[in-house]
Amino acid sequence: MLSPTIRRAVIPAAGLGSRLLPLTKATPKEMLPVGDKPVIEHTVRELVDFGITDITVVVSGGKSLIQEHFRPNPALVEQLREDGSVRRSRRRGRLR
Repeated sequence: MLSPTIRRAVIPAAGLGSRLLPLTKATPKEMLPVGDKPVIEHTVRELVDFGITDITVVVSGGKSLIQEHFRPNPALVEQLREDGSVRRSRRRGRLR
C-alpha cells in the first residue's frame, strides 16, 4: 500500500512570543532573522522544497508584518528591476 502524499501544511504563528520579550513587543518572533531571512521564510522555503504546495499560516491579531512579508509588492519589484537588482535577488533566492 502506498503512503499518502502530503501537500498541505499549517504553520501556527499565533503566540505572543512572551519568552522573547521585550524583543517580540515590536517584532513577531516569526519575523526574527536567522541569517539574512526571517525564521518563517526559512520554514516556508523548506516546506516548498519538500513538495508542499498548500501552506496556511495561522496568525493572531497584531501580526500583519507576517502577512505583509509574503504579499507581492509590485512597486518594489519594479524599483529593483530599474536598479538591475532583480536578477541578483532571484539568483540568491530572495525574490520570486
